[in-house]
Amino acid sequence: MSVSERRSAARSSVVWGALESVLDGAEGRQVLDIGGGTGGFAVRVAALGHRVTVVDPSPDALAALARRAEEGGVDVAGLQGELSSLESLVEPDSVDVVLCHGVLEVVPDPEQALAALARVLRPGGTLSVVVAQRHAAVLARAMAGHFQQALELLDGDASRGDGARPRHRFTADEISDLVAGAGFTVGPLHAIRVFADLVPGSLVDLEPGAGGALVELEKAVADRPEYLPLAAQVHLLATR
Repeated sequence: MSVSERRSAARSSVVWGALESVLDGAEGRQVLDIGGGTGGFAVRVAALGHRVTVVDPSPDALAALARRAEEGGVDVAGLQGELSSLESLVEPDSVDVVLCHGVLEVVPDPEQALAALARVLRPGGTLSVVVAQRHAAVLARAMAGHFQQALELLDGDASRGDGARPRHRFTADEISDLVAGAGFTVGPLHAIRVFADLVPGSLVDLEPGAGGALVELEKAVADRPEYLPLAAQVHLLATR
């Protein structure tokens, strides 16, 4: 396993573990993966026996998704579109689980996005959200010597990295309040990538057992609220 694969495992292990607790025990659930790209989560969910649809604006990503699903021996539907067009793609109250990972950061209006997701979820359905966490972004920029960028991020949640699209970042309290304001009941929060982005790649690659130990460390701190401000991302589960 390469360094990038070990880092990916450390980054995704906590989110996947939380999702398994939602998806286990009942096959055939309708799962919608917004911005699911090449299917990193979608194919794994489909392998558990669920019906998965990915909505993504990139035709290249959807083509890669189709290849990955074929290689994995599962069926995953891919639809080209964005959250703004979700109502034309998915029926209201038709989805059991929505995955919204890394999407709220780049939509113009996160509140409207969450309202659209609430409309397609069945009552009692589960929403899984992963967002970039602002405190960690400030720390990362300061450590890289980008002090002005760090200052600009202290109190604002939207910077524009490419001059065109917003880049929202949230604290744990902010994303909890935003999701609750959209009518969801907020469940557990998890600290994601507390250490995975900070550990030198040479250590993970060369030290025997380091990759597995890093995954276990990430899991150990995921439920500890004191580590939320240090996490590159926050994962939240909520029910409609």
